Amino acid sequence: MTTVTEGRHAGEFLLSEANFHRSRENATIAFSQTLLAGTVLGRIAVVAGVVATAAADAGNTAGAGALTLANPAVSSKVKDGVYNIVCTEPATNGGTFEVTDPNGKSIGKATVGVAFNKEIKFTIADATDFVAGDRFTVTVEADAEDFQYVAYNPAGADGSEVAVAIAIYGVVTPADATAAIAVIARDAEVNGHQIEWPAGITAAAKADAVQALEARGIIIRN
Repeated sequence: MTTVTEGRHAGEFLLSEANFHRSRENATIAFSQTLLAGTVLGRIAVVAGVVATAAADAGNTAGAGALTLANPAVSSKVKDGVYNIVCTEPATNGGTFEVTDPNGKSIGKATVGVAFNKEIKFTIADATDFVAGDRFTVTVEADAEDFQYVAYNPAGADGSEVAVAIAIYGVVTPADATAAIAVIARDAEVNGHQIEWPAGITAAAKADAVQALEARGIIIRN
């Protein structure tokens, strides 16, 4: 007798979603991905397509230094929106700035004269000493096509370590080509028993991913 193992069907993990396909998004799947329907996804930026612009706040101390973006100015983890860089620890010929992402989350501290290399990349130069509250902004403009989706990888450092969506369809991409599928990106309930997680994922990493998905309105029911 032949035993047949039935694989995942497209979208079978879905319990409910928003009207008019609002839960769905067209997604470009990056190179070298093997995804089953229901695979949890991370997202990486295609750096070459992202535009970043820096500006000093009009209220900054007169004659204070400038922020210069690196080339490239962003990493694959960058988010679309406005980053704020605010002086929190002034110092003579120096100082420390808190850097927050477009969601208001701190991504680290930037020291005057030292390159900052995280989601955005820049160096702040000193002139007249900064005071607390002096700030810069970096505005990132990225269209949907500037991002590609990959399997969620809790050990990643390129954006794949943040769960953002779930693949509706299975897909395999070669090493030299992308593919387009629809994903669940927001406002849906899904069956946790039909979700594909990375092999060997820890309970802590899964909990982080569940929380990240819930922040986007994707609720996992077990």
